[in-house]
Amino acid sequence: MRSEINEYIVADEEVCGGDLTFKGTRILVKDVIGLLGAGITIEEIIKEYYPELTREDIFASLKLASKSIENEKFITK
Repeated sequence: MRSEINEYIVADEEVCGGDLTFKGTRILVKDVIGLLGAGITIEEIIKEYYPELTREDIFASLKLASKSIENEKFITK
């Protein structure tokens, strides 16, 4: 079964076991977010890692990540 998460991201049981990928690729959304978290720029990701992706793809992954933690609360001491 395939679910379209947004215009750029899908979850398809037949592609990467249903993990979130960018439409038309086998590139995992979590891998791209991990690269961003490691300090790799969007331009570097597109040029050196995933030339198939666009800036819009990457921004869509950030928006999705942001939404996923939108209602989280963290308590610190």
